[in-house]
Parts: sequence; C-alpha cells; structure tokens
Amino acid sequence: MKDRIPRLQAAQSALRMQYMVPTIDMRRDAAPRGVFASPPLDLDSGFGGLAGDALELVERRYGDRGLAVTRERYNSRNQDGDIVCTARDGEEIVGTLSVRFDGPGGLHADQLFKAELDAWRAEGVTLCEFGGLAVDRHSHAPKRVLTQIFHLGYLHAHRRAGCERLVVEVNPRHVGFYRRCLGLAALGEPRHNPRVQAPAVLMSIAFATVREQIALWGGRPELAGMTRSLYPLFWDEATEATMLARLP
Repeated sequence: MKDRIPRLQAAQSALRMQYMVPTIDMRRDAAPRGVFASPPLDLDSGFGGLAGDALELVERRYGDRGLAVTRERYNSRNQDGDIVCTARDGEEIVGTLSVRFDGPGGLHADQLFKAELDAWRAEGVTLCEFGGLAVDRHSHAPKRVLTQIFHLGYLHAHRRAGCERLVVEVNPRHVGFYRRCLGLAALGEPRHNPRVQAPAVLMSIAFATVREQIALWGGRPELAGMTRSLYPLFWDEATEATMLARLP
C-alpha cells in the first residue's frame, strides 16, 4: 500500500503541471439564459439509483458502444444516497450523470481499484465517483449537455458535499478525451470490468483543480475553439452561484 501512495502523488503532481449528505431533491429548473446561444437545458437531480428515462438513456448509449449494461448496480452497494443528474431538452432526457459518495458501502471503482482508492482514504481524502454518464447522440449540442451535467455534478459533490477528489472508471479508448477535455489523469493499467464486460481505466482529478479551471475558463464559450478543454463551456461565476443557490 505504502509504495502506491508516492506513485499516486506523482500522478497528481504531473496533472497539476498539465494544466457528481443532506437530503437533495433539486426541483427541475432551467439554467439562466445568456450562457449559451441556444435555449437553456432543463436540469434536475435527486437521490436514488438510475431509473426511468435516465436508465434507458444509459442502456441505449452504452449498448451503442457494445457494453453489456442492464443496471449499473452491485447487490452489495446501496444506491439510495447517490444523486442522479439529468439534462432535458424539451420532453427528452439528453444527458445523465450519477454522483456517488464514498461511505461504508464503498464505490463502484472499489471492485477493480480498491488499493488505489484506499491509498487516498488513508491520506484522509474524501472521494466521490461519477458514473452512469450518457449523452444522447442525437442532441444538437452534446458538448453543452456534457458540460452542464458535469458542472451540476461538481456542485453537488464538491461545492455542496465538500468532496475533495473525483474518480471515474473509463473505457481505455476514452482516456484521451477525458485527459484533454477535462484534465483527468489515468492511473495504472486497464482492468476487466465485469459490470460492462469491458476493460476500464481509473481516472481522477482533485476537485480543487476543477474549481481552478472553472474560475479560469468558465463562461467564456468564445474561447472554446482555441482549446481542446471543455471548461470554457462551463458556467461563469455568477451563473454557478445561481445554480448552487438552487440546490436545497
């Protein structure tokens, strides 16, 4: 265990150089206008596991990639404390993201990467896991959908619950995207994930780094064409404060 901690610290240091609990039942409310040219998405979030239209979107999008997903759950892990964030465009759910808080039941990533997660826990780091991420491929603005549900998950996980580090299990072919566009760092080699019958890589980022990037780039969509990062499409400080205030 001890020999893994320096390697994790080195990965965190390299990432810095490179550059989703109280009861929460967020009422559906549109993001303020003016952030994007197109009409605002209808954002919603609440406790529990994936269900209904959100689960259907995850099953459909994961199925498109050849992943065997029916329900993203362990029998040994209670999902009542999770938060599911959704983005709706009109009547259709076009994006969803699950925010999972660490606790006695652990995180999904513990099945494959428990040693790595325990190294952070031993340092007193509060972990949170994002999963169940799906964006409708027919959405007219998929990057906008992704950034808004990710930002909403960040508000729940870091700004409201105080989690310090995000972990995500990612298919190896998507590692480059998460590294370039969101700044996550890959830790270790791919391992077989029996939940989706496919390989997975552990990626992570400190929420403090996410916060820094949002402060630097957020609310500046005109800069999106100048960088591969998605942070210019995140909300600006005033809009973030408005959305945070709407969380109960």
